Amino acid sequence: MNDYAFGNELYELRKAAGLSQSQAARLLGLSDKAVSKWENGRAKPSTENLRKLAALYGVPVEELLKKREAKKPPVITKIVLTGGPSAGKTTGQSWIQNSFTKLGYAVLFVPETATELMSGGVKPAFFRSALEFQRAILRLQLEKERVFEEAARCLQADKVLIVCDRGTMDNKAYMSELEFAALLREFSMTEVELRDRYDAVFHMVTAAKGAERFYTTANNKVRTESPEQARALDDKLLAAWTGHPHLRVIGNTGSFEDKLKHLVAEIRSFLGEPRPMEIERKFLIEYPDIKWLESLPNCRKVDIIQTYLRPQGEYEVRVRQRGEKGSYFYFKTRKRTLSDATRIEMEERLSQDEYLRTLMDADPSRRPIRKTRYCLTWEERYYEVDIYPLWNDRAIMELELRDENEPIRLPPRLKLIREVTNDPAYRNSALALKEPEA
Repeated sequence: MNDYAFGNELYELRKAAGLSQSQAARLLGLSDKAVSKWENGRAKPSTENLRKLAALYGVPVEELLKKREAKKPPVITKIVLTGGPSAGKTTGQSWIQNSFTKLGYAVLFVPETATELMSGGVKPAFFRSALEFQRAILRLQLEKERVFEEAARCLQADKVLIVCDRGTMDNKAYMSELEFAALLREFSMTEVELRDRYDAVFHMVTAAKGAERFYTTANNKVRTESPEQARALDDKLLAAWTGHPHLRVIGNTGSFEDKLKHLVAEIRSFLGEPRPMEIERKFLIEYPDIKWLESLPNCRKVDIIQTYLRPQGEYEVRVRQRGEKGSYFYFKTRKRTLSDATRIEMEERLSQDEYLRTLMDADPSRRPIRKTRYCLTWEERYYEVDIYPLWNDRAIMELELRDENEPIRLPPRLKLIREVTNDPAYRNSALALKEPEA
């Protein structure tokens, strides 16, 4: 298992000792590569090398041994695999099983709830309304996920990946806005709670968009949609999940095998395999037409408060409150810059109490950043447009990529001023800096 926490402990000890990786390696009689692997969490030092490290860094060897051997509960990641009809989800699950089992994950699959019900004879036609059928789906979906999460915590595994074949927000695509609002009230849940309860969402685009000759209903006995209906449903499903902090769209560019490789690569990137790396490009744009953004079915507004904590060595640390209308999730992120567009990023969810406690360690030289984020899906990409209260003439648009050199097109009606990926003045950490007192 990649132990980033222990690796970071070794990194901090080396920095506190004032040594570079090369200097530490030379004093230990080892290669730079060995020290790098330990600090990146990809390997752990032997007991003999741990003794050398303890002597070099001036810490008790017992302390390092205890931290190296500490048994932690499984790291559980819950993702959603969604998409329009005939998107390749079934084959995608086989690829996920094969790929991530080899990486040391215990992989669990929560079966598609609607298909289970209909295959068992519980048909939508039996209900008086779409709301009643979706109520049954949501109740069973929530219970299945609870059971799978309980099982994951009991497994003898370091890493568990729970893959939900569709998630709770898929229900929205099959209901009117009024019906969906009624469902939320009945379950005493908010849309944010339904959508953001998963760590990441991967939307596989229906074959009816760009791979029409492969579109079929033959491999699913409860699928009846025409290609036109499949395309419309695909749009509704993507719109339902838009606003999630980690949504990725897997399109039909290239062959079906290319699509599956893309899916696995996106999941690996999110999980930090082989390491937790984020590639992001940032653009300064003219202040957008807010009414136009809010009118789009594939755009969702979220409110963010971002607070920077005191730095930890070369890591920038922040906590974030993210959500809308009083419903929020909380995250802690540690970043280390590798290049202008690439960073090592480690993120964890916090409870509200944990979030409030971390605020006591806020960096006094920085103010909290408040912004309104518009999450927009367009041409199989996920764009984030940030509106800051300090500007009324410009905004920031961000885009996460798998490759720094991927070609990029801006959505219509968003007017580019210039790219600011390499401009430190437009980093959130810089915008948060307080002006010096007179």
